[in-house]
Amino acid sequence: MDRSEAVELIKRARREWQAEEWLRAADLYEPVLAHYPDEEPSAVWWYDAALAHKFLRNWAKAYELGREAAARAPRGEGDPAYWNLGIAATIQRDWAAARDAWTGFGIELPDGEGEINGRFGLACVRLDTGGEREVVWLDRLCPTRGRVMNVPVTAGRRFGEIVVHDGEPKGHRVVDGREYPVFDELLLFEASGLPTHTVTVNAAAAADVEALIDLFVDRDYGAEPYSSFELLCACCSEGTLERERKTHGGTQQVSLAAPEEEARRLLDLWAGENSAHRTWSELTPAG
Repeated sequence: MDRSEAVELIKRARREWQAEEWLRAADLYEPVLAHYPDEEPSAVWWYDAALAHKFLRNWAKAYELGREAAARAPRGEGDPAYWNLGIAATIQRDWAAARDAWTGFGIELPDGEGEINGRFGLACVRLDTGGEREVVWLDRLCPTRGRVMNVPVTAGRRFGEIVVHDGEPKGHRVVDGREYPVFDELLLFEASGLPTHTVTVNAAAAADVEALIDLFVDRDYGAEPYSSFELLCACCSEGTLERERKTHGGTQQVSLAAPEEEARRLLDLWAGENSAHRTWSELTPAG
């Protein structure tokens, strides 16, 4: 391939990129990179080709091309080539490559080898289940993985599952004056074995509902009153919203994440602590 042909292919690749034709753009970049892998602008071409496959959710190609992009990026300066490689390597479960990518980006990791299970703080993730979206809280295990801390209302999603999320926030939630990013889900990384149930509870006061939530949370289970769920349009969901946890007394539905026998035991324990003001009924598996 001569240089004039390469220049023309790059021009076409950029036009396809602008049109968001990701596969066509990547397919035009790759033959140029095969002949000119280390030209001065090649780092950008490698990056764009890898990013195109990330958009396509072709993680094997995003990983393959991302390694080339990161190899040509400066270390420790927050170059996004390392972040995208970190995501792709995590999904491919190449923990050595993922660790090197996060370090190359400039992130300090906990010591060790293999899977990263650190404390990276709280965030929110916008679950995407066949186009049905729901924002839940995450306990971040690494720069791109987190464990779901809510009991999702979306069918098929579960408390405790681990998801991979993107690196660019799409919205924020503000709680007690502190701002938390909302990331888009990229994929379900590890399913949760905890089933979801719904139950009708009658509680005299908000404190009784809080006691039920704490009883489950203290045992690494989940409890989520239906009143905590709010339907938002996409524009509002991707904005900055102030939130506070609100509970109230009365008869209401609560989602629980726990084995059925354990859920019944804990509900009985909760009701027995104040039987005059706490009752429950109709524990059923969620659909």
